[in-house]
Amino acid sequence: MPIVYKKLTVQEIPVFIEMRIAQLREEGAQEQLDLKPNLEAYYSKHLQDGTFVSWLAYDGDRIVGTSGISFVEKPPYFTCPSGKIALISSMYTHLSYRRKGIAKTLLSKVVEEARQYGCGVVQITASEMGKYLYKDFGFVQSENFFQYKI
Repeated sequence: MPIVYKKLTVQEIPVFIEMRIAQLREEGAQEQLDLKPNLEAYYSKHLQDGTFVSWLAYDGDRIVGTSGISFVEKPPYFTCPSGKIALISSMYTHLSYRRKGIAKTLLSKVVEEARQYGCGVVQITASEMGKYLYKDFGFVQSENFFQYKI
């Protein structure tokens, strides 16, 4: 069965949150509190107002990969005259589905969302494992984050 890609809806938020927490754990984050209520509030609010978009990868009924992009605005500057910046988060693929192009497809979809939103720049703070994906895609490392100029 081929992988199918769909946008995150309110109904998938609980599973999305579980996958976000799995991602943070895998990256070595120290759990100091129950993050679920904060994530629920963030995703519910920003999905509704259009400042957060996520694409999901499905194998049948199972979500096997996630992506997310948040839109923020700053005062315009020379390399981003719109002042609109996209921040990527929640890039995660289940272990058994890695190295199959899922993350690259999800990344392409959220970068296209940023382009449509009018962003001039896409940024991500990458894990060690993710750096290769972003470099291959065309992101340029700048200190501890990657940036992709649109």
